[in-house]
Amino acid sequence: MSEQTPPPHTPRSLIVTLYGAYGRGFPGPVPVAELIRLLGAAGVDAPSVRSAVSRLKRRGLLLPARTDAGAAGYALSDDARLLLDDGDSRVYGTGAPRAGWILAVFSVPESERARRHVLRSTLTGLGFGTAAPGVWLAPAGLYEEARHTLERAGCAAYVDLFTGDHLGFAATADAVARWWDLAALAKLHEAFLDEHGPVLRSWEARTETPPQEAYRDYLLALDSWRHLPYADPGLPAELLPTGWPGVRSAEVFRALHARLHTAGARFVNAA
Repeated sequence: MSEQTPPPHTPRSLIVTLYGAYGRGFPGPVPVAELIRLLGAAGVDAPSVRSAVSRLKRRGLLLPARTDAGAAGYALSDDARLLLDDGDSRVYGTGAPRAGWILAVFSVPESERARRHVLRSTLTGLGFGTAAPGVWLAPAGLYEEARHTLERAGCAAYVDLFTGDHLGFAATADAVARWWDLAALAKLHEAFLDEHGPVLRSWEARTETPPQEAYRDYLLALDSWRHLPYADPGLPAELLPTGWPGVRSAEVFRALHARLHTAGARFVNAA
């Protein structure tokens, strides 16, 4: 569910988050007025919504369409739907990671330097680490998503994908610390906990779950969270430092999802 967006809580990011959380269940295009209502509940004004929708339309993620009542609205493009579907396993996944690694080896002619930049940006956005120049890797469970994303980016002709195990010579945990900036990843998890840990504690102290408040807090939490599984692509726990904050940040997000998502849907469907 990542589209290499700007930092969380921009209008554009919140619209993508809204469609990811609730929009795929809408029976047709989402009216512009409804997008303004739903983003307004998260603190985004109408001009900012319209501007963000225009940018998403230019990128081919949203398609203009009329509702059954004839109102102007927007539907997800096929690429956007695949983007969100691919991201679900990362954003909401709780299963054990698949063993092993996926390796991406690429070579781009100097005459196509711009394509090299796109390829590197795409792999970075997927959460790949760098083992050597032109050699990138990620947990093996990301294979299908990586394949889809590289094809969408027009980079498939330049890349070979492999799966396998790390056999040495350094300990795998030491190698992972070279392939990814674990200190930077830990700071991302800690920032999520600083912002949304108090929100969870506040909800845990309440007995009722008002739909509009639930929707707002859930949308903001999901908007922050959905970027983290791409920066930290599900690295095996045994390879990470003791007390890794990603464990706690995942617990906080799952608890907020369990408490708020369904109540938030009542606000979304209230119109």
